[in-house]
Amino acid sequence: MPPLPATRVLSLIPPMTQLNTPYPSTAYLTGFLRSRGIHAAQADLALGLALRLLSADGLRAVRETIEALGAAQRTPRLAGFADRFEAYAVTIGPAIAFLQGRDPTLAHRIAGRSFLPEGPRFASLDVYQDPDEPEGGDPMAWAFGALGVSDRARHLATLYLNDIADVVREAVDPRFEFVRYAERLAQSQPTFEPLAQALAAPRNLLDDWLHELTLAELQRHRPGVVLLSVPFPGAVYAALRIAQSIKAQDPGIATVLGGGFVNTELRELAEPRLFDFFDFVTLDAGERPLLALLEHLEGRRSRSRLVRSFCRDAATATVRYVDLAEPDIAFAEVGTPTWDGLPLDRYLSLLDLLNPMHRLWSDGRWNKLTVAHGCYWKKCSFCDVGLDYISRYDVASAQTLVDRIEAIVAETGQTGFHFVDEAAPPKSLKALAAELQRRRVAISWWGNIRFEKTFTPALCRQLADSGCIAISGGLEVASDRLLALMNKGVSVDQVARVTKGFADAGILVHAYLMYGFPTQTVQDTVDALEYVRQLFAEGCIQSGFFHRFACTVHSPVGRDPQAYGVTLLPLPPVSFAKNDIGFVDPTGCDHDALGVGLKKAVYNFMHGIGLDEDVRAWFDFPVPKPKVARHRIARALAGPMARDTQHR
Repeated sequence: MPPLPATRVLSLIPPMTQLNTPYPSTAYLTGFLRSRGIHAAQADLALGLALRLLSADGLRAVRETIEALGAAQRTPRLAGFADRFEAYAVTIGPAIAFLQGRDPTLAHRIAGRSFLPEGPRFASLDVYQDPDEPEGGDPMAWAFGALGVSDRARHLATLYLNDIADVVREAVDPRFEFVRYAERLAQSQPTFEPLAQALAAPRNLLDDWLHELTLAELQRHRPGVVLLSVPFPGAVYAALRIAQSIKAQDPGIATVLGGGFVNTELRELAEPRLFDFFDFVTLDAGERPLLALLEHLEGRRSRSRLVRSFCRDAATATVRYVDLAEPDIAFAEVGTPTWDGLPLDRYLSLLDLLNPMHRLWSDGRWNKLTVAHGCYWKKCSFCDVGLDYISRYDVASAQTLVDRIEAIVAETGQTGFHFVDEAAPPKSLKALAAELQRRRVAISWWGNIRFEKTFTPALCRQLADSGCIAISGGLEVASDRLLALMNKGVSVDQVARVTKGFADAGILVHAYLMYGFPTQTVQDTVDALEYVRQLFAEGCIQSGFFHRFACTVHSPVGRDPQAYGVTLLPLPPVSFAKNDIGFVDPTGCDHDALGVGLKKAVYNFMHGIGLDEDVRAWFDFPVPKPKVARHRIARALAGPMARDTQHR
């Protein structure tokens, strides 16, 4: 590859990530590269593909695809879309403009339920029906009342888009989702074969659009290097399609793959076929590897002096990993992320769930920022504590962070921030709050923490005064025995008091919950749900979600399963992705069956339903009575000396 005397770098966000705000990796890389005098640009093809679909021309192309199907393939959903196509074609443009905030007065027509065509997704509104509401009344009155017209309309418009997504899955590509795309083709796939077969298949309608969008960005920016940041398995297929288009258009453009998926699942990469699409694959924080790679492409560094990079050996066609030991760029020196070049006015504020905390993930365009690199705790046994994004803890001063915040507000004109740390350190948050108050910088922010006792009621109030509106944190299994086995460093009582401190300060609280951890029994699970019910009932948490525990090869459980009472299942030979690993738990508990009840319960708790009911009612089969005292959390909140530590 010839030297590039003035390398132009283009960073791309591949489909699908999220539609309400840009995934932050390209903003970080672009800001860093520009701080080093490198010509860098960025584009969001996830948003681009979604907007191409969600247009009158896009829906017309979907209808043509449906018309080309045989009668046996035309499901009732597809027939319903085709029959009402004109209503969809007329409303899609105005609905998208409304969700982008460009046409707010349309809320009144959408909220009136006579503007948008309503497909099967609207049946979910029946779930919200208040039992005290007279038949034929407004099923959303409990959530929005007589006001809240805009929010009501955005929820209805989101259901409308979800109906369209369902049609796309049935007519165009069964792998399509708005927040992920073909996830199963990549997640923990030991070989590249499923992806290779998908990429060798003829392009479908979405692939064609992504190809056109890719070529348009190449024409616009004329890069010498294209970086594709893949945070999740649900962005891998599209990233490969993008790289495929780039190589077909101009094989001389260097393509580079990195991001969270790579850092987690491709650490033992040995698949040479991946390098038909990508010239290099980099691990962990991208700043240092990219500087080394750009020096190499400009002829100022040999390939043997790359940093944390995979490449294919030209002579042997085998994969090589090259890692010249060089210090990482300090977190304080990575520069300020920039969203320059991203169409910030075109993102969609969606409202999937009506819960005021849960909606933050899809509602509004947030400036995403990191308070610190890595995790200051890095002990949880379910977490990838040995990997760089967790293990290398590095902080910047509060002054530096607020400098970045002020620069971002000046650039974007928006004052909402989502701190995307694994767990923002209390000491740093306290200093950040004090600096925001000292400078009188008015922002709104939310982020992820550990529920540790350092977050006193006084600190919670200070964080609220500095602009904190919500926090999320891991309660995980809600069992003191299992929290200790996890090395979580918190107890259920402590979580109750900390979350109550946040809630009393006016800060919304989301709890990450987990089930299926090694040695977790049915009794443990029922007790955990009872704890969660009480936390909702006492106003400690406003939102939550139960995740199924997955053992990963990089976690303490995966590295030392005997210590957690489980046996790992053997993995097949791996040349591509390696992350999740199956295990045998001697308890024999059917966690999948329990998970249905857990998720149903928390979904209802978030909407204020069933908080006084026996938690056994949420399961479709007999489970034991909770051993947790019914007012255990209330007693914990009364004070450390008053809490009831006995199971009853």
